[in-house]
Amino acid sequence: MSLLPVMEYFHTIQGEGFHTGRSAFFIRLGGCDVGCVWCDVKESWNVAAHPKLSTEKLIDIVKNSQAEFVVITGGEPAMHDLTDLTNRLRNQQIYSAIETSGCYPLLGEIDWYCFSPKKFKAPCNEAYEKANELKVIINHKSDLEWAEMHAEKVSNDCLLYLQPEWSNLERNTEWIVSYVKSNPKWKISLQTHKYMNIP
Repeated sequence: MSLLPVMEYFHTIQGEGFHTGRSAFFIRLGGCDVGCVWCDVKESWNVAAHPKLSTEKLIDIVKNSQAEFVVITGGEPAMHDLTDLTNRLRNQQIYSAIETSGCYPLLGEIDWYCFSPKKFKAPCNEAYEKANELKVIINHKSDLEWAEMHAEKVSNDCLLYLQPEWSNLERNTEWIVSYVKSNPKWKISLQTHKYMNIP
């Protein structure tokens, strides 16, 4: 049994990426040193600000929710050793996903690896190998070229998503729509949970 700093946990609907619309139990871990200026959960950054829960307790909470899909997010969840948590999820036959910037090697076995690289800290090489989906946040036109740089490094099976940064949604959406029309290997990821006003 291990302890993890948990900012929050909740049962909701996955709002973005490949699993959009799917019932999902989110475990948001504290701690992040990536420092995205547009981050909407900056309160997660300080790892010491969040209580530590045992993986055994977390699994009990997940089981009581009856969720069959767990998303481990942050903060930057790969800062932590997730081996015990992911092993316990697998033992319960609960499908697990991680949302990570890829800047730390993953400790643990995950079913779905969502790789969302950030300019503020370079990813490690294994992120490109593990990625089931590449989800790039678009805040400036230059981010489209930056997204292509990462797309060249992931496997041919990796799904490619461009996601408009929420605070500049109207401006960024126009660029992204035009780009995807010309580059159909990409799909658009929208934060549908924000449109629907659900956590």
